[in-house]
Amino acid sequence: MPEPVDAWWQRRRASTGREVPYAVGRYFHEWHRYPVLVKQYHSELNAGIVLSQVPLSADVWLQWQCDVGHRFIATPEEQRMRPGGGRRRRSTWCPRCAEGALDRPVGTGAPSRTRKVGPLCEKTPDLPPGEAFVSVCAPKPASAAEPALQQRLAKRLVWDATPTAIRLREPFFDHLEAWPDLILADLRIAVELDTVGRYGLEHSGRREAVDERKDRLIRRAGWEVVRVRIDPLPPIGPFDLTAASVSNALADRLVDRFRDIRGPLFVDAYLR
Repeated sequence: MPEPVDAWWQRRRASTGREVPYAVGRYFHEWHRYPVLVKQYHSELNAGIVLSQVPLSADVWLQWQCDVGHRFIATPEEQRMRPGGGRRRRSTWCPRCAEGALDRPVGTGAPSRTRKVGPLCEKTPDLPPGEAFVSVCAPKPASAAEPALQQRLAKRLVWDATPTAIRLREPFFDHLEAWPDLILADLRIAVELDTVGRYGLEHSGRREAVDERKDRLIRRAGWEVVRVRIDPLPPIGPFDLTAASVSNALADRLVDRFRDIRGPLFVDAYLR
C-alpha cells in the first residue's frame, strides 16, 4: 500500500539506520530515461526529497506538477507506466490534461503553437563566427568547481583566459554567442563542466538536449567541445570525459584529450 512521502522517508531512515537513506544522485541513471517526469517533479512538494533519491520501484505517493500547473499524486510506477515512455505529449502524463483531451470532440484539438523567437540581443559584437571575445552578457561561474578546474589547467597550459564567449553562426536562444565554462581560443576548444547540481538532476532530460544543441552550434562555428561530466552524468559528445570530481588527474586527462583533438605537437607547444 503506497504511503505519503514523508512517512516513507522516515520508515526508510529507521530501516537503514541512516539519516539519508538514499544519497542524492543514487537513482540518477534510472530517472534520466524519463525527462518529462524529471521536469514534473519538484522536491519542495515532496518534503525536500529529490527525485534521484527515490527508487523507481518505491511504493510511495509523490506530488507532480504538469506544464499547465495541475498538481496530482501518483507513485513512481504509475507515472512510468503511463503511455509515451516519459517523452510524449504532456497530456499523457497529467490525469487532468488527459481528461480534457478526452472531452474534446473527435477531430478538434488545441490550435498548433508556433515557437516564438524573441529579438536577438544587440550587445553581441559584430565579429566573424568562431571569434572568441569578452562578452558583457556572459554569466558568472555557476559553482566553485569551474574556477578550480581553470586553476589546475593553468598550471599545465599557457592560454589567454580572458575571453568569455564564442561568436556563433546561428542564434542560441536570443544570443549569437555561447558562453562555455572555459575557452581555449588558440586551440579552438571549449570546455564545459557539468555536475548534477544541488538536487541531483541537473544536465539531464530537457537540459541535456539544450547542452547538445549548444555543442552543435559551437562546432558549426569551427570549434570542438569537451564536456567534463561529473558522476553519475554519462558522456553526450565524442570527446567528453567522466570524472568523480575536479582533480589534478582530471586536468591531466583534459590535456591528453586536447592532444587527441588537435595533435600532440600543437598542444604541447602550450605546455608550461
